[in-house]
Amino acid sequence: MIPDMYDDFALEQVAKDKFGFVLEVDKIIVNKVEVSRTAEATVFLTKKKQLLVYISAQSRLVLGDMQKIVSRMGLRAELYLPPKGMPEYFDEVGRAHFRNVFPGRSHISDDDIRFYRTLAPYNPALILISEVKNGEIYKYDSDARGQWRVATKFAYRRIRTS
Repeated sequence: MIPDMYDDFALEQVAKDKFGFVLEVDKIIVNKVEVSRTAEATVFLTKKKQLLVYISAQSRLVLGDMQKIVSRMGLRAELYLPPKGMPEYFDEVGRAHFRNVFPGRSHISDDDIRFYRTLAPYNPALILISEVKNGEIYKYDSDARGQWRVATKFAYRRIRTS
Protein backbone atom coordinates (compact mmCIF):
# COMPACT_ATOMS: atom_id res chain seq x y z
CA MET A 1 0.00 0.00 0.00
CA ILE A 2 2.77 2.49 0.87
CA PRO A 3 4.72 2.03 -2.43
CA ASP A 4 1.47 2.71 -4.31
CA MET A 5 1.12 6.00 -2.44
CA TYR A 6 4.65 6.95 -3.47
CA ASP A 7 3.85 6.14 -7.10
CA ASP A 8 0.70 8.29 -6.94
CA PHE A 9 2.61 11.19 -5.42
CA ALA A 10 5.46 10.83 -7.92
CA LEU A 11 3.03 10.92 -10.87
CA GLU A 12 1.33 14.02 -9.48
CA GLN A 13 4.70 15.76 -9.02
CA VAL A 14 5.99 14.86 -12.49
CA ALA A 15 2.76 16.07 -14.11
CA LYS A 16 3.00 19.36 -12.21
CA ASP A 17 6.76 19.94 -12.60
CA LYS A 18 7.38 18.81 -16.19
CA PHE A 19 4.01 19.44 -17.85
CA GLY A 20 2.30 22.09 -15.69
CA PHE A 21 -0.74 19.81 -15.39
CA VAL A 22 -2.23 19.65 -11.89
CA LEU A 23 -3.94 16.34 -11.18
CA GLU A 24 -4.83 13.95 -8.38
CA VAL A 25 -4.32 10.24 -9.05
CA ASP A 26 -7.40 8.21 -8.16
CA LYS A 27 -6.41 4.74 -9.38
CA ILE A 28 -3.44 3.23 -11.18
CA ILE A 29 -4.68 0.83 -13.87
CA VAL A 30 -1.29 -0.57 -14.94
CA ASN A 31 1.94 0.40 -13.24
CA LYS A 32 5.32 0.54 -14.97
CA VAL A 33 4.67 -1.98 -17.74
CA GLU A 34 7.17 -2.35 -20.55
CA VAL A 35 6.14 -0.70 -23.83
CA SER A 36 9.47 -1.12 -25.63
CA ARG A 37 12.92 -2.46 -24.83
CA THR A 38 13.81 0.73 -22.93
CA ALA A 39 10.48 2.40 -22.07
CA GLU A 40 7.80 1.78 -19.47
CA ALA A 41 4.32 3.20 -19.05
CA THR A 42 1.86 3.82 -16.26
CA VAL A 43 -1.84 4.17 -17.07
CA PHE A 44 -3.94 5.87 -14.41
CA LEU A 45 -7.27 7.57 -13.68
CA THR A 46 -7.52 10.98 -12.05
CA LYS A 47 -10.14 12.12 -9.55
CA LYS A 48 -11.88 13.88 -12.48
CA LYS A 49 -12.12 10.49 -14.27
CA GLN A 50 -9.57 11.40 -16.93
CA LEU A 51 -7.43 8.54 -18.19
CA LEU A 52 -3.76 9.41 -18.68
CA VAL A 53 -0.64 7.49 -19.60
CA TYR A 54 2.84 8.48 -18.45
CA ILE A 55 5.69 7.04 -20.53
CA SER A 56 9.37 7.34 -19.69
CA ALA A 57 12.37 5.75 -21.33
CA GLN A 58 16.12 5.46 -20.98
CA SER A 59 16.61 6.21 -24.67
CA ARG A 60 15.74 9.32 -26.69
CA LEU A 61 12.20 9.20 -28.03
CA VAL A 62 10.28 11.61 -30.24
CA LEU A 63 6.57 12.38 -30.54
CA GLY A 64 6.23 9.89 -33.41
CA ASP A 65 7.58 7.10 -31.20
CA MET A 66 5.08 8.00 -28.48
CA GLN A 67 2.22 7.99 -30.98
CA LYS A 68 3.20 4.50 -32.12
CA ILE A 69 3.54 3.24 -28.53
CA VAL A 70 0.13 4.61 -27.51
CA SER A 71 -1.51 3.03 -30.55
CA ARG A 72 0.09 -0.35 -29.94
CA MET A 73 -1.00 -0.24 -26.30
CA GLY A 74 -4.57 -0.23 -27.58
CA LEU A 75 -5.23 3.38 -26.58
CA ARG A 76 -6.54 6.35 -28.55
CA ALA A 77 -4.86 9.63 -27.61
CA GLU A 78 -6.78 12.87 -27.27
CA LEU A 79 -3.95 15.21 -26.30
CA TYR A 80 -0.16 14.96 -26.06
CA LEU A 81 0.70 17.38 -23.27
CA PRO A 82 3.64 19.64 -24.17
CA PRO A 83 6.41 20.52 -21.70
CA LYS A 84 5.58 23.09 -19.03
CA GLY A 85 5.59 26.67 -20.26
CA MET A 86 5.79 25.71 -23.95
CA PRO A 87 2.21 25.34 -25.27
CA GLU A 88 3.36 25.48 -28.92
CA TYR A 89 6.35 23.14 -28.40
CA PHE A 90 5.51 20.57 -31.09
CA ASP A 91 4.68 23.25 -33.67
CA GLU A 92 7.87 25.21 -32.93
CA VAL A 93 10.08 22.14 -33.30
CA GLY A 94 8.20 21.12 -36.44
CA ARG A 95 8.70 24.57 -37.99
CA ALA A 96 12.41 24.52 -37.14
CA HIS A 97 12.86 21.11 -38.81
CA PHE A 98 10.83 22.27 -41.82
CA ARG A 99 13.01 25.39 -42.20
CA ASN A 100 16.16 23.24 -42.13
CA VAL A 101 14.81 21.09 -44.96
CA PHE A 102 13.19 23.91 -46.98
CA PRO A 103 15.12 27.12 -46.15
CA GLY A 104 13.55 29.13 -49.00
CA ARG A 105 9.91 28.69 -47.95
CA SER A 106 8.47 31.70 -46.17
CA HIS A 107 4.83 30.74 -45.61
CA ILE A 108 4.56 27.51 -43.59
CA SER A 109 1.13 25.98 -42.97
CA ASP A 110 0.05 23.38 -40.41
CA ASP A 111 -0.20 20.78 -43.18
CA ASP A 112 3.44 21.45 -44.12
CA ILE A 113 4.73 20.67 -40.63
CA ARG A 114 2.46 17.70 -39.85
CA PHE A 115 5.32 15.20 -40.33
CA TYR A 116 8.06 17.41 -38.86
CA ARG A 117 6.02 17.85 -35.67
CA THR A 118 6.53 14.13 -34.97
CA LEU A 119 10.31 14.67 -34.82
CA ALA A 120 10.08 16.70 -31.59
CA PRO A 121 11.97 15.11 -28.67
CA TYR A 122 9.37 13.90 -26.16
CA ASN A 123 10.64 11.95 -23.18
CA PRO A 124 9.02 11.67 -20.66
CA ALA A 125 5.51 11.91 -22.09
CA LEU A 126 2.11 12.55 -20.52
CA ILE A 127 -0.84 11.75 -22.76
CA LEU A 128 -4.56 12.28 -22.20
CA ILE A 129 -6.47 9.24 -23.46
CA SER A 130 -9.91 9.40 -25.07
CA GLU A 131 -10.59 5.68 -25.46
CA VAL A 132 -9.31 2.20 -24.71
CA LYS A 133 -9.81 0.24 -27.93
CA ASN A 134 -11.39 -3.21 -27.52
CA GLY A 135 -11.31 -2.85 -23.71
CA GLU A 136 -7.73 -4.13 -23.43
CA ILE A 137 -4.47 -2.39 -22.56
CA TYR A 138 -1.41 -4.07 -24.03
CA LYS A 139 2.22 -4.25 -22.93
CA TYR A 140 5.38 -5.09 -24.84
CA ASP A 141 6.56 -8.69 -24.64
CA SER A 142 9.34 -9.84 -26.95
CA ASP A 143 8.34 -13.50 -26.52
CA ALA A 144 4.70 -13.03 -27.47
CA ARG A 145 3.38 -13.39 -30.99
CA GLY A 146 3.30 -9.89 -32.47
CA GLN A 147 5.40 -8.72 -29.48
CA TRP A 148 2.39 -7.36 -27.56
CA ARG A 149 0.41 -9.06 -24.81
CA VAL A 150 -2.68 -8.02 -22.81
CA ALA A 151 -1.62 -6.27 -19.59
CA THR A 152 -5.16 -5.77 -18.28
CA LYS A 153 -8.75 -5.45 -19.36
CA PHE A 154 -10.18 -1.99 -18.82
CA ALA A 155 -13.12 -0.29 -20.52
CA TYR A 156 -12.96 3.49 -20.96
CA ARG A 157 -14.36 6.02 -23.40
CA ARG A 158 -14.35 9.72 -22.73
CA ILE A 159 -17.60 11.44 -23.61
CA ARG A 160 -16.97 15.00 -24.72
CA THR A 161 -19.23 17.68 -23.29
CA SER A 162 -19.56 21.27 -24.39
